Formats: sequence, C-alpha cells, structure tokens
Amino acid sequence: MIALAFTSDEVFIIQSAIMQNAYGIVMLLNIFLAITVIFLERRNASTTWAWLMVLFFIPVIGFVMYLILGQKVRKRKLYKLLGDSQRIIEHTIERQMRQLRDGEIAYTDPAMQSYQDMIYMNLKTSYALYTSNNAVEIYTEGNQKFDALLKDIEAARHHIHLVYYIVRDDELGRRLVKALAAKAAEGVEVKFLYDHIGSSGLPRRYFHELLAAGGQEAAFFPSRIPYLNLKINYRNHRKLVIIDGQTGYIGGFNIGDEYLGLNKHFGEWRDTHLRVQGNAVLQMQAQFLMDWNLAASGNVVLNELYFPIMGEELGSIGMQLVASGPDTEYQQIKDAYIKMIYAAKKTICLQTPYFVPDESLMTALKIASLSGVDVRIMLPSMPDHFFVYWATHSYLGELLVNGVKCYMFEKGFLHAKTLVIDGKVASVGTANLDIRSFKLNFEMNAFIYDTQTAAKLQRIFEDDMKVSMELTLAIYSERPLMNRFKESISRLLSPIL
Repeated sequence: MIALAFTSDEVFIIQSAIMQNAYGIVMLLNIFLAITVIFLERRNASTTWAWLMVLFFIPVIGFVMYLILGQKVRKRKLYKLLGDSQRIIEHTIERQMRQLRDGEIAYTDPAMQSYQDMIYMNLKTSYALYTSNNAVEIYTEGNQKFDALLKDIEAARHHIHLVYYIVRDDELGRRLVKALAAKAAEGVEVKFLYDHIGSSGLPRRYFHELLAAGGQEAAFFPSRIPYLNLKINYRNHRKLVIIDGQTGYIGGFNIGDEYLGLNKHFGEWRDTHLRVQGNAVLQMQAQFLMDWNLAASGNVVLNELYFPIMGEELGSIGMQLVASGPDTEYQQIKDAYIKMIYAAKKTICLQTPYFVPDESLMTALKIASLSGVDVRIMLPSMPDHFFVYWATHSYLGELLVNGVKCYMFEKGFLHAKTLVIDGKVASVGTANLDIRSFKLNFEMNAFIYDTQTAAKLQRIFEDDMKVSMELTLAIYSERPLMNRFKESISRLLSPIL
C-alpha cells in the first residue's frame, strides 16, 4: 500500500479544482433549468425573469426553491367525475348557453340583463351555472358567522361537508370539531377537508373525537415525504361548508381564534362571508365532492340527497359560483374580475388583503379610472406577510397617479375579498387580488347579480371607509427611502410570491 503525501500548496490546488468543478456543475444545472423555464414551460415574461433572478443570484438555494415552488401543475384534469356525471353536466351547460344566446333567461332583477355576456363567459370557462332562486346573508364579523354556522350544523339531518384552508386547534377549532363529532354520532355524514400546508400546525389528535364518532377527514395535497412537499405551491384556499345540500357558506373566514378578533397583534378581524340558500349551493357541493375525491382515498358515491331539488320560494337572487385552479386553461376568477371592471360605468369598490395584480388587471383599473369611473381600493394598514405587503404598496403609486383612490383600513385587519360594480353586481369569495390566488391556488368566488345585495355590500365598503385612512399621492410620495427599497425588491419577486 502506497501512502500519498501532499504539500499544503498541493492540497489547496486539489481543493480549488474540486470547488471549481462543483461550481461548474451547479452553473450547468442552472443554465439547464433556465432553458427549461424560458423555452419549455412557456411562462409569462415577468414570472420568467423573477425565476431567472433567483436562479442566477442564489444558484444552489434557487435551484431547490424552483424544484419545490416553481413546478407547474400539468394542464390535465385533476378532477374526475363519476359515471354519467360529465355527460349530464356538459348537456346542462350547453342548454343554458343556448338559452343565454337565444335570450330565454328571465332575470328577476331586470338590470342584470346588461351582464349577460359575463354570465355567458363564466358558464363557458368555469361551468358556472346561473341560478336565480337564492337567498343570501352577509357576515362581516366572525362571531356572527360562526354562531350561524354552528346553529346550521346542529340542525343538519343528512350531511355536513367542509373545506377550509386554515384550521387551528384552539377554542374555536375545538368548538367546531366537537359540534361535528356530535352530529356524526347521530348518524349525520361529516366530511372535513383541510389544506395540508395552510393547516400545517394542526395536530392529529384534533380529529380523534370526530373520527371516533364516524366522521371523516382528509388533507389536500399532503407531503408524501417528511418535510418535503413538491406541491407546496398549489394549495386549496377555498372555505366552503355545505349542509344537507341546502345551505352553503363561502367567503374569507378560516377556522381560528384570530377570526373572532382574539389575536392581540391583528385585533378586530374584518372579513366578508356569505350564507347561501338555493340552487347555488349545489355548485358548492359539486366542487366539494370533486375536491374530496382528489384528496381522499376512494370516491364518493353520488347521492340524490347531496343535490336536493329546491323551489323558487327560497329567494330571487341570481348567482354563479366560479371555481379556478392551476390545472385549468383559464384564470376564471381573474377574467371575471376584469370583465366586471370593464363593465363599470360609475363606481368600483374593491377590498383585498393582498394586492399583487398582473398587467391585465392593472390596465383594467387604470383605464376605468381614466374613463371617469370612481375606483376605490381598500387594503389593510398592517402587514401579515412581509414581501406581499411591500409588493402591494409598490403597485399603489401607479394607481394613484391615474386617479384611483386608495384606503388603508385601520380598525384591525382587513381580510375581505369583495368587488362591487356600480352597486349592481358583486363578487365575494376566497380569492385575493393577487397572482397566487389567480394562478396557483384552488379558489371559489360567488358572483352575485342582484342590485339590493350589491348595494348592501357597497354600503359596507363605505362604512369601512370611515375607519380607514386615505392614502393620497402626496402622502405616498413622501414615504421613506427604506420603504421604497422594500417595495422595489418585493415587486421584482411579486410574480412568484
């Protein structure tokens, strides 16, 4: 056996050679990945440049980030419908599209006739059936919403279906699961779907009582490998409850004490949620069952009790439930927002906790303002996500220059996702006005075609203005240099936030 001895200079030369080779391999991987991003995945230019910056400025970490965050969901149907369901749904959609083209849809609110093209678009791109026999209650405060929800859960007779992005094992979370377990023990079917990343701190013991009573739970896109989730970027951000196929809840409230205003940092929690009765609930039900079949083992056998026949006596509000996700060709909720904005003649009232729009939305808002429409945007005055908060502020200057009015909500934290046009049509749902909600998350919004309901939502917006500070162009222009720096860096990363 021959022992090799190297001088310190020779050891240094060998180590340098190894480091150079390793660096060369990393750079080759970066170049290969950059080629993939640019030529194969066909991303938009802003997203491409954002990822190229990450790859070239932080080569190794950037590579890992791309593997986890940058993968695209294949443009294939994740959701599979059972039996003849696909054929029946397609036939129903085509029939309503034909009725819209032929002017055969009767609107309980005549003013909605002018939004028929938007109804048609949502129907075509999102299979969002238009229904007109709905009743809607609006909740802006957590205790009211959860008191109503727990009362409806107590009255359930056949099934309770829930999907939430965030579920916490705190006082509210335990109240909810205890109520669900009691109904499961009575023989009511309970299915509880939660997002694995949004509810990452939820302990397994949280569901023990529910499971012991016969209920079921499932996690959406869970980690198959400990501490590594290659689908971490694609989350189920929906918040839906369907009870007996007749009552549905949709909006911004998750499950946690902070949504009752009990978090000292956020204080009062200002959100918007809807309680819906009528045929619009059936669209929530269909979406829940598809989400459940994607996440749980085994498929739900369709039951006619999931889709009860409801008459016209419930209400007269027109609605469409529009779902979107990263597996679809269109960005349905964003497209519907843009359609609404371009239809505005007098006012646009928009509330969102996060404002990271793409160029199409920015253009729509600026054109509306320049056309004489009173465009108002309301955002929270306090941050809960650093980069998103500063990216949000980076867009406000452009809008202020073009006459858009911006309001910073100061009475707690604003988490509502609402859009009201001319006090006639409105949207309330789970999607924030940001690239993540439109491209990466699975979302659902209720589009409401009813003057009275839209006017009520506009009055709620105007009441919120009383506890908000208007951010004028003069105030914005005087912001500190450090804030400008944070905005610039965050804006560069906004396409991948």
